[in-house]
Amino acid sequence: MHVVAEPGIFYLGTPVVLVSTRNPDGTANVAPFSSAWWLGWSCMLGLNGSSQTAQNIARERQCVINVPSADLVGYVDRLALLTGNREMSQYKRESGYRYEPDKFGVSGLTPVPADLVNAPLVGECPIQLECTISRIEPFGEADPRIKSIKAVEAQVLRAHIDEHLLVPGSTKYIDPHRWKPLIMSFTEFFSLTQSIHPSLLATIFAPKEGD
Repeated sequence: MHVVAEPGIFYLGTPVVLVSTRNPDGTANVAPFSSAWWLGWSCMLGLNGSSQTAQNIARERQCVINVPSADLVGYVDRLALLTGNREMSQYKRESGYRYEPDKFGVSGLTPVPADLVNAPLVGECPIQLECTISRIEPFGEADPRIKSIKAVEAQVLRAHIDEHLLVPGSTKYIDPHRWKPLIMSFTEFFSLTQSIHPSLLATIFAPKEGD
């Protein structure tokens, strides 16, 4: 039986990403987000427009989208209530956020220079995507429950993938049985545990001989 409900959020099971950017003083910022999805080599991010990440992206037009595996959950959670912006919103102050200029140091994560953009890679993440920003648009303006959210379209320039995740002999295909992403479902972290059924799409996207 269904009932009418009003969930505070609709994170029905989305991947967690760590978005790294460059601050105005040249230092590195990194922040976790749970609003990310991909089509081809483009990624859509949902960001709080007042966050330091959003401000850095608007200024630099570059970022790295780092995708942590489930075993990095402790590092990710250390970033949860930190902000790189001294000017916190009332919501963040009331929610217990604190200003932290060295989020890499506090989290224990390692910044690694990228090849093509000025933001660092997160060394521990098995998937690192160097991106430029194609568009930044307001999001949810008709919804009074949403304030200052930006939809950010990022174009992936270069992908760095841990070779352990790749189908042996291929640089095009990630083995889904080896990849265990960190998932946010509502306000809890989850990991994928096992495959439950083969997909017909596998007949299309499975690696071909010579790939």
